[in-house]
Amino acid sequence: MALEIKQSLRLSQSLVMTPQLQQAIKLLQLNRMELAEVVNQELMENPVLEELGESSENSQTMEEELQAGTSGETSDPEAEQRRDEESFTKPAQKEEQLGPKDDFNWESYVEEFNSNSSTAPSMREINEELPSFENALTKTTTLEDHLTWQLSMIALKDDEKKLGELIIGNLSDDGYLNVALDELSKEAKMELEDAEEVLKIVQTFDPVGVASRNLQECLATQAKFLNPRQPIVEKIIEKHLPELERKNYPAVAKALSIPLDQVIEATKLILEFEPKPGRSFHASDTQYITPDIYVYKVAEEFVIVLNEDGMPKLRISPYYKNILASAQKDGSNSKVTKEYVQDKLRAAVWLIRSIHNRQKTIYKVTEAIVKRQRDFFEKGVQQLKPMILKDVANDIGMHESTISRVTTNKFVHTPVGIFELKYFFNSSISAADGSDALASEAVKEKIRQMVTKEDARNPLSDQKIVELLRNENIEIARRTVAKYRDMLGILSSGKRKKVI
Repeated sequence: MALEIKQSLRLSQSLVMTPQLQQAIKLLQLNRMELAEVVNQELMENPVLEELGESSENSQTMEEELQAGTSGETSDPEAEQRRDEESFTKPAQKEEQLGPKDDFNWESYVEEFNSNSSTAPSMREINEELPSFENALTKTTTLEDHLTWQLSMIALKDDEKKLGELIIGNLSDDGYLNVALDELSKEAKMELEDAEEVLKIVQTFDPVGVASRNLQECLATQAKFLNPRQPIVEKIIEKHLPELERKNYPAVAKALSIPLDQVIEATKLILEFEPKPGRSFHASDTQYITPDIYVYKVAEEFVIVLNEDGMPKLRISPYYKNILASAQKDGSNSKVTKEYVQDKLRAAVWLIRSIHNRQKTIYKVTEAIVKRQRDFFEKGVQQLKPMILKDVANDIGMHESTISRVTTNKFVHTPVGIFELKYFFNSSISAADGSDALASEAVKEKIRQMVTKEDARNPLSDQKIVELLRNENIEIARRTVAKYRDMLGILSSGKRKKVI
């Protein structure tokens, strides 16, 4: 077959992710703290970018706009949109003209851009209860450090001490041994029987029961330290722990041939044991959430305020403005210098534009959520309505993927608490009479309240919860109740029952 060269035309569609689009998508899914880190990094890498200081010419103008935003002007979406378009369209139009042309008025462009670089409304002062300075510096003793110190206080051979260190190093946060003992004994070059003895020594360390391999071993170790010893307690732990878990006390009493009241007394002692010995050494640092958006109720309207506290305000550096101006007048700077400043300027413009778009999109999404979930913001979780990403996407004319990025890992402060924006999107549960459906989160809250108010001696079964919800005009299957109960961390009715 002969080979030949041909030319042909082919028309096809393809999605090209420009660097600018990639940057906009990346910034859109960052939370406030992550965005601040990115901006600070860009400030270090791009000399054209400059943080707007308090003493700069534009600082007073921006401060007035910020104060106007917090005083209630943000509740007018049309005025907000006009202001955004005015500050955004002009630099966007100029950006398209960037190129190697010598007749471009750089000085006019930079001055106009700096005077129109305000962003969406923000909150300058937020009253937050922050941890004290002493709490921030406090260092707590870890479980590993506590056990290692005790290991060093007893006389052991080198191989025994090595095995003890291996055991301590392989404990979970709850204090349980996660690795098979035979593997550790091989690494320490010890016989398994000798390794068992070392493990028993570690299990007697404070907290007692640490380094256990399962719950039964943990409770049995603690039972041996009762003074005086309680044989019934030890027998129940050794042979009847499953019945104890199901609260089947009569079966335990029958198997041990003892009165029921003795089983109940022994169970009271067992309930005082610590099932997770390492729990007291968990890091107890409070995780503080700084909201990205604040929603306030002023009179009968809800006002949305973006939290830009601590966020650097960006502008084009006046120094590089002078460089561009001089290059325009006398051409004293080289072509390489001109191109370098031009590239950095383009990058700075795109960054500021992307941040502005991000803030405007977050504001629009939050505004759409507030409109759809007004009853929630006024009355609480039980008034949450079903809502999906497509609903908000249609409201603001954006794609569902954009809404998903905006609502991920971003939190809003509301009159009824702090919630992630994702929280407001949930499936629906049908009403029994065919009326408006309820959100799944609202049904979960009803289940949680029912369990909270139940009689501990006669807890509600899943089927009973289904019947109670049906009385409240909520049609739901028993398996769905069981799923929601598991998601809420609520045990089954048999395990919630309190006989003692």
